[in-house]
Amino acid sequence: MDVVRLNIYERLRDFKVPTAVLDSIFSDEKDLAVLEDAFNALLNDGFREDEAAEEISKMIFKELDIDPAQSLSEEK
Repeated sequence: MDVVRLNIYERLRDFKVPTAVLDSIFSDEKDLAVLEDAFNALLNDGFREDEAAEEISKMIFKELDIDPAQSLSEEK
């Protein structure tokens, strides 16, 4: 995994995106390209990396209909 992708992965983990979800995204080049494009678009719009990761994590939780608090308790 390259440094840019590792950075995105770790930042999304910081915002409690489950490892299983991230592993699924990062194992599919098409999904990963969408993620990288979205992350870079937010950066180009003036978001800091943490802000971009937070926005993307919210989108992931909404798209998968996952409650962030619930996903945190399931990983313990």
